[in-house]
Amino acid sequence: MTTHESAKVLITGGGGMVGGNIADYARKSGWQVFTPSSADLDLRDASLTLEYLRDHEIESIIHCAARVGGIAANIAAPADFILNNLQIDSSIISSARKLKVQKFIYFGSSCMYPRDISQPMGEEKIMSAPLEPTNEGYALAKIAGAKSVESVAKQDSLDWKVLIPSNLYGPRDNFDEFTSHLIPAVIGKIAKAKTDNTSSIEIWGDGQARREFTYVGDVADFIVKNFGSIKDWPGMMNIGFGTDHSIDEYYSAVGKALSFKGSFSHNLEKPVGMKQKLMDSAVAKRYGWNPQTDLQAGIAKTVTWYLESLNK
Repeated sequence: MTTHESAKVLITGGGGMVGGNIADYARKSGWQVFTPSSADLDLRDASLTLEYLRDHEIESIIHCAARVGGIAANIAAPADFILNNLQIDSSIISSARKLKVQKFIYFGSSCMYPRDISQPMGEEKIMSAPLEPTNEGYALAKIAGAKSVESVAKQDSLDWKVLIPSNLYGPRDNFDEFTSHLIPAVIGKIAKAKTDNTSSIEIWGDGQARREFTYVGDVADFIVKNFGSIKDWPGMMNIGFGTDHSIDEYYSAVGKALSFKGSFSHNLEKPVGMKQKLMDSAVAKRYGWNPQTDLQAGIAKTVTWYLESLNK
């Protein structure tokens, strides 16, 4: 019987932040890892996906691939977010099921939680109330994917699990001005302001909405170290840092890391999404989840990676 170190593991989204970091950690631990790019494998095509899994004799899957983006991107293209993610998830889940892949980790999203909900958010709260409208398409697709994984695990007796991370950040993040999430968007915005000698930076909303961010390296480390025991995990569990910060505090932390001396202003006409998103990760802590990278240290590592990437 193969161990997870010797098994052939497919990590989808290996070119992105989450999949790329997990793949890096896995390779350092001696795993045999496959990370096809979208050019090598279009995950929306079920027949091609099934063929890839069969040809490469894939034994385990960590599914990180998704169409993702920040609040502006979700508002601009809701159909793309729901349809692309439904296609991707249906393709990989149905193909893995046909081949009876024993271990499968599906990455959900904190967007799966309702808009108006008590904090911190426990796993049992999913589908308990309406979703946040600004990212409803993406959230619905992720809920469908997560529930599909749970259903297959139950019906086919496979070790298929769902992890719901808080917002993540770190090396390999997406820093695109129009599609990035909060922390990489702020890093890019402040770095550009320094280059352009801009003295003031605009923040959407009043800056008081709160978000929880977890350093992606902590997630990768947890998965690689604990993959051999996922059979014992519950079907679905949150993995978050455990504390949240206001939008203003994130701008301040990035400004400190980049030695930005300017000021911040607020545009109250812009959308801000949910007022707070804080995960209850008590369940995961019982299975070894213990993130170590605090916000300022994580942002410093991310800023270093970003600045180095600009010079490549």
